[in-house]
Amino acid sequence: MKNILVLCTGNSCRSQMAHGYLNALQTGLANIYSAGIETHGLNPGAVAIMANDNIDISGHTSNHVDEYQGIAWDFIITVCDHAKENCPFIPSKNAKRLHHNFFDPSKVVGTKEEKQAAFLTARNEIKEFCETFVKEELT
Repeated sequence: MKNILVLCTGNSCRSQMAHGYLNALQTGLANIYSAGIETHGLNPGAVAIMANDNIDISGHTSNHVDEYQGIAWDFIITVCDHAKENCPFIPSKNAKRLHHNFFDPSKVVGTKEEKQAAFLTARNEIKEFCETFVKEELT
């Protein structure tokens, strides 16, 4: 089994959505972990928009990257520029590092509908990335 770390700033939104999709899109190929360089708690908007696609991330926790020391990573995926630029050194001899700066829907200010549309946009981009990743890297 491969070990995959999805890393974001606060492990509250984008990394959690990617974690949910990577778990759902593969079975028995990889252990999926998500973490942040900080912990901000699980974003309710991310939980809700994932539930709309039948992916339950409500039981996820917001974890700090330091909690996973000692795991031999096969992939480290950063999902925001801030995490990529400020990530502490993660020792891993063989990890393939991938980066995609996803739009942060938690930063949107506006009506409930505008916020939900932002989460939907981010979720769909993350889902597409995860589908491609599983197809190209895990199968």
